[in-house]
Amino acid sequence: MTTTRENIIHEADYLVRNNGYNAFSFKDISYAIGIKTASIHYHFPTKSDLAIAVLEEHLSILEKTRECYKNKTPLENLDKFLSIYSQIKKENKVCIVGSLATDLNTVDEKIKGKLKTFALAFLDWVAAFLEKGRKEHIFHFDCTPRIKALLIISNMLAILQLSRLTGQEDFENVKKTIKNELLKKMI
Repeated sequence: MTTTRENIIHEADYLVRNNGYNAFSFKDISYAIGIKTASIHYHFPTKSDLAIAVLEEHLSILEKTRECYKNKTPLENLDKFLSIYSQIKKENKVCIVGSLATDLNTVDEKIKGKLKTFALAFLDWVAAFLEKGRKEHIFHFDCTPRIKALLIISNMLAILQLSRLTGQEDFENVKKTIKNELLKKMI
């Protein structure tokens, strides 16, 4: 059974990723989950506090994923990474980084700091399994693992958004291309 606090975080995450940070209020959350705004303020005095909690939830999920996949192959890690975007696509959302980065100039420094922490942790995970995959001769690429991770993540962020207009096939083709290019041996 989820707590009121967890329900608030879940609904805020939904609203941020569907509408954007600046497009929702505590009233929207209270209406959606059937509580008074005072109850939301009890758990989260400010909207920034709530956004931090949403990001901390994403960070916690990422840390659990990294822990669960630490002994798995680089290819299994890549498949998990790609499945995260597939799930976001299936839910017709955008990722939390893409959503909050759009509002970056209008959020406070605490949110910017937590978003940066999450984005760097995500980047570190991807770079680490890419580096391991290259050392094990599973993945093949010329640049540094960090640069390759940035290229892959930015491609997935972009196709998640763009395929809302161009279609599911483009999303799937970009995913396949990323994987195929990593697995292709260079001459």
